[in-house]
Amino acid sequence: MKKILIMVNRDFVLYNFRIELVERLLQENYKVYICLPYGEKVNKMIAMGCKFVPVEIDKRGKNPFRDLKLIRSYRTILKRIQPDMILMYTTKVNIYAGILAGRMKIPYLMNVSGLGTALEYKSIIQKLMISLYKKAARHAKCLFFQNSENQAFFEEHRMYSGSQQLIPGSGVNLKRWHLMDYPDSINGVEFLFIARVIKEKGIEEYLAAAKQMKAEYPDTKFHVLGPCDGEYEDVLEEYEKNGVIQYHGMVQDTREFLKRAHCTIHPSYYPEGISNVLLESAACGRPVITTNRSGCRETVEDGVTGFVFEQKNRAALIRCVRKFMKMENEKRRTMGIAGREKMAREFDREIVVRAYMEEVKNGLQEFFIK
Repeated sequence: MKKILIMVNRDFVLYNFRIELVERLLQENYKVYICLPYGEKVNKMIAMGCKFVPVEIDKRGKNPFRDLKLIRSYRTILKRIQPDMILMYTTKVNIYAGILAGRMKIPYLMNVSGLGTALEYKSIIQKLMISLYKKAARHAKCLFFQNSENQAFFEEHRMYSGSQQLIPGSGVNLKRWHLMDYPDSINGVEFLFIARVIKEKGIEEYLAAAKQMKAEYPDTKFHVLGPCDGEYEDVLEEYEKNGVIQYHGMVQDTREFLKRAHCTIHPSYYPEGISNVLLESAACGRPVITTNRSGCRETVEDGVTGFVFEQKNRAALIRCVRKFMKMENEKRRTMGIAGREKMAREFDREIVVRAYMEEVKNGLQEFFIK
């Protein structure tokens, strides 16, 4: 029985966005190990048949001593398990596990799920990250890119010259995120912001639009769903006290909110692969308003499934929301259905699962022939 080791930084990322791949691997009699910090989803994956390998990861930290500890942990894990193939996700995991796997001659597949802020702007940090990514990706059997801009960045900086595929992000599970009935607008239109409440996710632009639209359309509701970094706690409290927004904190299952929402606004300019929020909202038949940022614009047909505006441009976002408010509700519903059709056509998660299974089989076959 071939051993597949999946290395990620969060349990919910693996369970929410890649569990279909895990299921397929188990169904085809691979022995699946999951290496990640413990979280509430881990027990569910153990119950499915996965072997849990705990590891501590400082997800956003840049402490080199903690990272050295992580590297040592990874080395010990790889020596102990001796996997036949590794599937790795997120920058820190890609770099450290990729370098080790290359040195130990273990086949691996790497997923570039966004480049992150460290690679966003020219700096010493960017140069260092490019150098590390080159070393990490050098021996990968295949690199999966979630958007063409990330792929072009790797090509421009000559970071990888092997096999690569452009996949539709993590894809979306069309059964879980099914087409929902579109709500009427008798009691007003409802908008959703679903993201970690940080500047780069566009919270300031969303709040500005909410304030303006509430002045023009008092019955309109603006919801904020997501964990809040301390910087915006007081801001959200003030906006909620003034009746501009309703803040719900971290919501485990957003489908109940999507049922009554008319539109999801995602004003992000964060360097991510493909926004899962946009995929899930559109799959449920909800129009989306988002930025022209890579990772967002790919999910929308402007004027057909939603609206696209220039990132960081509050006035442009307000114009899009105003345009949406002036539409008849039936036209909004039609826009949502068009979004659902786009998801089924281009972003079905099964597309991603098939791509991975093909590369797993090809990579293992090539390795054992050698």
